[in-house]
Amino acid sequence: MATSPQLDRVIGIMMAIRSKPPADIHEARAVLDQAFGEFKPAPDVTVFEIDAAGVPCQWITAPDVPQDRLIIYLHGGAYAACSPTTHQDLISRLSRASGAAALGVDYRLAPEDPFPAAVDDSVATYNWALGHGFEPSNIVLAGDSAGGGLVLSVLLAARDAGTPLPAAGVCFSPWVDLECSGESMAANDHLDDFIKYGGLSARAESYLGGADPENPLASALFADLRGLPPLLVHVGSTETLLDDSTRLAALAKKAGVDLTLKIWDDMVHVWQVFASILPEGQQSIEETGTFIREKLG
Repeated sequence: MATSPQLDRVIGIMMAIRSKPPADIHEARAVLDQAFGEFKPAPDVTVFEIDAAGVPCQWITAPDVPQDRLIIYLHGGAYAACSPTTHQDLISRLSRASGAAALGVDYRLAPEDPFPAAVDDSVATYNWALGHGFEPSNIVLAGDSAGGGLVLSVLLAARDAGTPLPAAGVCFSPWVDLECSGESMAANDHLDDFIKYGGLSARAESYLGGADPENPLASALFADLRGLPPLLVHVGSTETLLDDSTRLAALAKKAGVDLTLKIWDDMVHVWQVFASILPEGQQSIEETGTFIREKLG
C-alpha cells in the first residue's frame, strides 16, 4: 500500500532532529522536547499532574471516557529523554480511540538514574493504580520504544511478584534488546533516519550503568514470557529496531503468549507521535484503540 505524502514531512522532522548532534544529554532532551512539543493535544483533552506513589504522572484524558478504565502509558526516549508532556498528543489520541482514561508516567531517566529506576517507577505506578480502585482487568499498559520495553518489564515484574496482571499490553516500535543485536540494526541502517546503532548502543550503556544487558527486566528478549497477557506490537518495516519486534513475536509464540504483530510498510520509528500530520499515525492509534476496547470488554 502506498504511504501518504505527509510521510516526507515527518522524515524531514526526524532528519532535522538528527542533523545537529547535541553537546550532551541535556541538549538532547531540549531538542526532543521542542520537536515533539509542537504536537499539542486537542483543546477538549484534560491534562493534570498527579502523584502516583511518589512517581510524578500526568492524567491525560479525552472527554466522556469511563474513568474506571485506564491506560498506563510509558513514553519512549531511549530511557534518557522525553516525558509524558512530549507524548501528550499521542496519549490523548489513544485515550479517545480506546474509550479509556490515560496516565502518562514520568519515570526517572538515565544517566542520572540508571536501571532499574525506570522499571521501579513504572511498577510502582501500576501498583498504585491497583491500590486506587482500578481492577487489573480494566488496565492496559502501553508504551513506545524504550517505553515499549518497560511495558514488558512491568508485566514480567508483576508476574514474578504474584501481582494480578493487566488485561493487555501495547508496544509501538519496542526496544527489547539492549545488546542491539538485531540484524535490522545493520540491514535497515540506510533506511532509518532516526535510530542508529551507535547512538542506541551508547544509550543502552548509559541506562544499564554496568548492569547485564541480558537481564530480563532490561531486555525482555532474554525473558521467559510465559503467562503474560495478550500483546499488540506495531513496528515500521524500515526501522533499525524492526527485529526487536519480530524476535519478540517469535519468543511470545514459543511461550504460548497471544501476541499480534503488525509491520507497517515504510513507517518510521514511533510514527504514532506524528498522528496530527500523518494519517498512518492516526490509523495505528485507531487500530490500537479497537484492540484495547476488545481487551477491556
